[in-house]
Amino acid sequence: MSEKAIAPPREYDWFILLLAVFLTAVGVVMVYSSSAEMADTIQRYRGDDLYFLKRQAAYAALGFTAMMITMRIDYKKLRRLAVPGLLFCMLLLIAVFIPGLGNKAGGASRWLNVGINLQPVELAKIALILYMAHSLTKKQDKVKSFKLGILPYMIVVGGILVLLLLQPDLGSAMTLVMVAAAMLFVAGMRYQHIAALITILIPPLILLIATSSYRMKRISAFFDPWQDPTDKGLQIIQSWIAIGSGGLFGKGLGEGRQKLFYLPEAHTDFILSVIGEEMGFIGFIVIVACVYFLFRRGMHTAFTAPDDFGRYLAFGITFLLAFEAAFNMCVVLGLVPTKGLALPFISYGGSSLICTLTAIGILLNISSQTQVKAVQP
Repeated sequence: MSEKAIAPPREYDWFILLLAVFLTAVGVVMVYSSSAEMADTIQRYRGDDLYFLKRQAAYAALGFTAMMITMRIDYKKLRRLAVPGLLFCMLLLIAVFIPGLGNKAGGASRWLNVGINLQPVELAKIALILYMAHSLTKKQDKVKSFKLGILPYMIVVGGILVLLLLQPDLGSAMTLVMVAAAMLFVAGMRYQHIAALITILIPPLILLIATSSYRMKRISAFFDPWQDPTDKGLQIIQSWIAIGSGGLFGKGLGEGRQKLFYLPEAHTDFILSVIGEEMGFIGFIVIVACVYFLFRRGMHTAFTAPDDFGRYLAFGITFLLAFEAAFNMCVVLGLVPTKGLALPFISYGGSSLICTLTAIGILLNISSQTQVKAVQP
């Protein structure tokens, strides 16, 4: 047989696009279903049962616009934004602490008041992936060295983590650590260095949990939610009730009961519980399957990208979305302690949805440039 021939670039991976559109559409519908009664009842939402629906639909429109733009920009041109983009996001993370500019809610300073409530960490996730993809492409041969290959990334990620923990936002901090570690691992980081990093990170993580009363409550509720079913264990118990009462086919769209002030954060962190109640086990599994196939197609894009930068970038985006989705699913099922991580595409939130669809646009552009290798006889 002759040498392998390289076929011309393919079109966009339309399966990724269809999955993103479907999941976003499900999110808009379920945000309305899970929030209408609350918005109609609570005065600060002006008794408008469409309050969250109108906003989520607007966020989706902005997100699809951003996706259409990024899917048409050659991803290789994004390399020039890697360093300035990360520095800009770090400035935004600092800006949340500036009175009048930062917006504090629930004891956390995570938002910027710029017409809409912008959550800078969502931008920082993409910026970190872009920076690491750019940097790893340049110094791939140094990743096996702790001093030259691992330590610089620890300093960069560590700086972002400090800003996130001051907000505080342990969930996002944990997500960024996992994304950075995964990208370093696929770049060739030594197993000894992985073990060293885990050893370094465990003590501060335990300290952060042990010195925070609300985090200790969440750990306690994870092991025994029935010990305090009206406070510490409320979220996970109500989530179980919602999913369990949905049965195989669910109670029907809009017919769920746990969202009626029983299940906290029904339109955000626990929206999958509402899907389980109203759409049943079938609906729950459809969402899981969509995330799985999105992960598969994203990884295929990463493995067939034409250059190292494209491979790292596609891998980082895919891993981020898959990790956030998997963690949210584990939370609503009670498999991990409760933590405020949104379900990508579906949970209510402008910054999350817009940035997620922007990342999908980048992934689609990489997919349009993948090279398909064919063996000729």
